This record gives sequence, C-alpha cells and structure tokens, in this order.
Amino acid sequence: MAVSTMAGIPALKELAADLKRRMDQAVAGFQANLASTRTGRASVHMLDQIKVDYYGTHTPVTQLAQVSTPEAQLILIQPWDPTVLKEIEKAILTSDLGFNPQSDGKLIRLPVPPMTEERRREVVKHLNRVLEEHRTAIRNVRRDGNDALKKLAKEKKISEDEEKRALDEVQKMTDEEIRRMEDLSRRKEAEVMQV
Repeated sequence: MAVSTMAGIPALKELAADLKRRMDQAVAGFQANLASTRTGRASVHMLDQIKVDYYGTHTPVTQLAQVSTPEAQLILIQPWDPTVLKEIEKAILTSDLGFNPQSDGKLIRLPVPPMTEERRREVVKHLNRVLEEHRTAIRNVRRDGNDALKKLAKEKKISEDEEKRALDEVQKMTDEEIRRMEDLSRRKEAEVMQV
C-alpha cells in the first residue's frame, strides 16, 4: 500500500499514521451521515441526528429510549423515562425529517411515509452536499500533511526525493479515501432513488 514507503522512513512514520487516522475519521463521519439519511424504509439510524433537551443536555434519542423498527414503514420509540416522551415528540416535530409522531403516553409510533420523487431528489442533493463537505475535510488533511512534509524537507530531516515520494503517497491516500466515499454515496443514492 502507499503508506508503506512513508512508514519506512522514521521521520514520516508518525505523520503517515496520523494522516490515515484523520482521513479514516472523515470517511467514518460520512458513513454515519449516510446511515441517518432517510430512504424509503424505516431505520433506527434515521433518528441519529435528533437531539432531545433532557434536563438541559442535548441527548440523542437512542440514549433516552429503545428505538426499533417492527415494520418496514414504522419506527417505535419507547423511552426509559416516560416523562421525556413529550420532549422526544417535540424534537422529532422540529427536525427537518418530516415525521409526524403519534404518542399513546407510553411510546411513540413514527410512521415513515413513502418518499415522493421530489423528496428523493432533495435527499440526493443533500447527500451530494454532505459528500462535498467530507471531500473538503479530506483535502484539508492532505494540505496539513503536505505542509508538514515541506517543513521536514526545509529542516533537512528528509531528502527531496523522500519528500517527493511522500507527497505522491499523500495524494494517492487522498484519492483513495475520496473514491471510497464516492462509492458509498453512489450506493446510497441508488437506494434513495429506488421506488
């Protein structure tokens, strides 16, 4: 793999590991965002972005309740503390997910209506914006890596040849991570557009 040459140079070993870790974090953040993106089917991850005001702390719904999907078009939310039911309901209503929660005093039923063609296109546009944000994050990691390499070369801690090879490897690493995210995005887009 591309990191092996950088990993073989003691001055670059830690830098290569740090760049890889930061790029992997950006991809993991993108994957988490994809999981919470609404498709035509119910998923407990749709509620990952919703935070509830629980005694002054913004807490994810999944930490306050048991969330399940007994049917393809239904999400059930059963809070462990029944007093937080109204807050969960309010947080869902104020989110931009377009859900209409139905409460019976003990649990919340969240019907997931089929998505319209227009809504599917909006979701795809949102996916593309999120993808671009994460591409930018990876490019920022590349920039930081390149700056560090140029500094090491300027301080004569690595040779010009080592700098050139390391810069090429950082670019390959960047391209690889961006390609990974684009593949994930294409698969999610196909899933969203599937009727």
